[in-house]
Amino acid sequence: MFVNSVAEFIAVAIAVVLAITVHEFAHAWVADQMGDPTPRREGRVTLNPRAHLDPLGTLLFFIAGFGWGKPVNSNPRYLPGGVRGLALVAAAGPLSNIVLAILFALPLRLGVVDLATQGGRLIPSLGLIYWNVILLNVVLAVFNLIPLAPLDGSKVLAFFIPPAWMLQYQRIQEMGPLLLLVLIFLPRFIGLDILGMLISPPIRLILTLLLG
Repeated sequence: MFVNSVAEFIAVAIAVVLAITVHEFAHAWVADQMGDPTPRREGRVTLNPRAHLDPLGTLLFFIAGFGWGKPVNSNPRYLPGGVRGLALVAAAGPLSNIVLAILFALPLRLGVVDLATQGGRLIPSLGLIYWNVILLNVVLAVFNLIPLAPLDGSKVLAFFIPPAWMLQYQRIQEMGPLLLLVLIFLPRFIGLDILGMLISPPIRLILTLLLG
């Protein structure tokens, strides 16, 4: 996610802070509501960005186009249904990003905010801010639903895995971080963007539904 002006940097920064904060807060809030005291004990049931932003993960959003927030710790012993509880906590993050994207898309669809309005090189227009918030939240939601650890999709998919296959599934997920890094850096080495081919169609579909 490279930026070409101060105004664009500000717009992207707003989008990054909102997306990560809402995403991680959603994990913490759902776990807390389900009876897990861990997120509240660690100060994560808050919309204060300082509780959720990881310095390195935030920086990488600007220089590499991907990043992360501080993971929310959750203890499955406190969650009802075991794997089901973990799946609900995991799904809350991507779902919150979609909800946030919808909220920012509504003013654009209703004509309250004009996406074409030009801002200066120092001050971003509302349209630029709204576009970056919508785009980043949709990308973050779709990316996090990839069923590879440590992404949320791995815990969501685990709910649908038959118990007899769970051990094999967990062994595959042990390689998840390595597989994810390969997918991320593959285009830079051999020009094959498998990750882009996987997530671009749902991202385009969601953006089309939101913005027309």
